[in-house]
Amino acid sequence: MLRLPTDTSTPGEVRLPFVPVSATADRTAEAPAPHAATRRWSPVELVPPAVLVLLCAVLLAPGHGLWFDEAFSAEVARRPLADILRAITTGEGVTSYLADVPPSYNAPYYLVAHLWVSLPGLGGDTSLRVLSVLATAGGLALVTRAVTRLAGRASGVLAGLVPATAPLLLEQAAEARSYGLAVLATGGALLGLARWLQDGRGLLLLGLAGAAMGLMHWYAVTVLAAFVVAALLLRGRAAVRVAVVGALAALPVGGLIGVNLLNGTGARNAEHLRDTGGTLADLAVEAWAGGRTPLLYLTVGLAVVGALRGAGMRVVGVCWVLVPLLLLLAAETVRPVYLPRYLLAGLLGLGVLAAAGVTALPRGARTPVAAALVGLSLVASAPLAVREPRERSDDVVALLLEEQRPGEPVVAADQRAAMGLDHFVRTEGPRLRPDVVLPPDDAPADADRVWLVRRLVDGEPVPTDDDAVLEGAGLSLTRTWDLPAVKTDLVVQLWTR
Repeated sequence: MLRLPTDTSTPGEVRLPFVPVSATADRTAEAPAPHAATRRWSPVELVPPAVLVLLCAVLLAPGHGLWFDEAFSAEVARRPLADILRAITTGEGVTSYLADVPPSYNAPYYLVAHLWVSLPGLGGDTSLRVLSVLATAGGLALVTRAVTRLAGRASGVLAGLVPATAPLLLEQAAEARSYGLAVLATGGALLGLARWLQDGRGLLLLGLAGAAMGLMHWYAVTVLAAFVVAALLLRGRAAVRVAVVGALAALPVGGLIGVNLLNGTGARNAEHLRDTGGTLADLAVEAWAGGRTPLLYLTVGLAVVGALRGAGMRVVGVCWVLVPLLLLLAAETVRPVYLPRYLLAGLLGLGVLAAAGVTALPRGARTPVAAALVGLSLVASAPLAVREPRERSDDVVALLLEEQRPGEPVVAADQRAAMGLDHFVRTEGPRLRPDVVLPPDDAPADADRVWLVRRLVDGEPVPTDDDAVLEGAGLSLTRTWDLPAVKTDLVVQLWTR
């Protein structure tokens, strides 16, 4: 009789038992059923999402206006559903000045945002940021629950708390973009995987959440691949069902990519992606740590400990970190793919693996090391609380409301200026609307006073043909107002005869 070694794993840990090698041997292993204490949900699991909501409230307290990407979300979301669908399928922009920036890339997010702002009382700018915060908090709650099932409650709570205080996650959670929903879907997929590993259930949740991951952000499908790889490593042939579910879940994002290829969008507007020259992993970890060296080294060191000794999360955590990075490094051989926030769903795994490393330390070291990890994350995130606005288009409109006289043209000279001007005139300064001139229209040559709003790059206005039109009409620049910001510097110019 073959005697199996005694299982000394912690409750919820996935461990492969020894089996003899034979032609008919089944190399799959069953995860032990979750311990009764971790199967039941506990209110302490709300700590990570509560911390995230509190920190995001601090970040949003200054009330800075939307910047270009967020304003784009708001302007697309408020359009009639038929217009959004037409723009997605045809690859055309929703306005004249965004003709080459269709909402095709994040199409599912804009549909969700449209439904959200259609609800009574949720049509304002802040509501889109609230959607992102709530979705991120929900995602962390699901991550906490999943890791609790796999590795115990202490590991689960810390696995939610570490990302909740990470600067990269906090920054994106407080913005009106799709990253919060991507985190929510990632947490759902992880919980589905955890349930399948332990109970043989959860494939429906894994499939639905996995599909949502890719639809909310294309890069998140690499994390879905990581979960499938983890299941195959842990369960062998028994995980074929997980692989099939993962493949089916990837079909919607494949269809979305196909739509973008067919409508001619392709790689348009991807010039912001960087080629890292093979250093993508280094840059990604640095971005997760907010550029803070102590946090970077502590996180990586604990992640290594988690990969070697983390009870219940070794295989899942390692796959979560490595598979997305390897896939993106392979993609980088074809074209640039790097932008820190695009890697957010994958980098969540780094925080989870670091948390697993903490709970793998000797008992007396766990509390101080956990405090150091969370504390350094908060220190790295602190600058976000006092950060200047990313863009000041709302201040541009406030300035124009004070200085501009009715009938004087207000001209947006470029795409970025047009986006902010159009949005905040609608929300803050509707009296300016009759005087607003948006691209591709040029500044009128018959006015005596013209207000020109434009973007500054390296301290210089972006060249446009408006300068030649105004100079040809006998106008000259008489006054300027600079509005510097973190992301986009704007300038308001007054041209007179």
